[in-house]
Amino acid sequence: MFRSIRPKLGALALGTLVCVASATSGGTQAMAQAEGRLETLPLGQYRCSLPGSADGAAWVPVREKDFAIGNASSYFSTRGSGTYLATDRTVTFTRGPLKGAKFLRRGPSMLQEMNADGSPGRLRCVRTQR
Repeated sequence: MFRSIRPKLGALALGTLVCVASATSGGTQAMAQAEGRLETLPLGQYRCSLPGSADGAAWVPVREKDFAIGNASSYFSTRGSGTYLATDRTVTFTRGPLKGAKFLRRGPSMLQEMNADGSPGRLRCVRTQR
């Protein structure tokens, strides 16, 4: 009437071990790609904009790129939430709608988007609220 659950438990433990090993190796890869000391961004709203022109506004807001930084390396935008990896020089969005976006840190409150080739882009995001 009663059957042993050891075989099922063994398979469950092995499956858990495989999942943990996969997650750990992915995290190690991300950390290996990071340059510098791991950090977090200051909490608050970040407003993004592009440079304007001499005959118009100095900055042109790009509201769809705005985001907020929360606790535990998380961010929130109008399109959803995700996580990021920050070092002393760079910020890489690792999950969520901004996944793959990379920024250079330009001081404690400013980020500048990086182009695919690693050169500085035109978009800048500045922390405006805590």
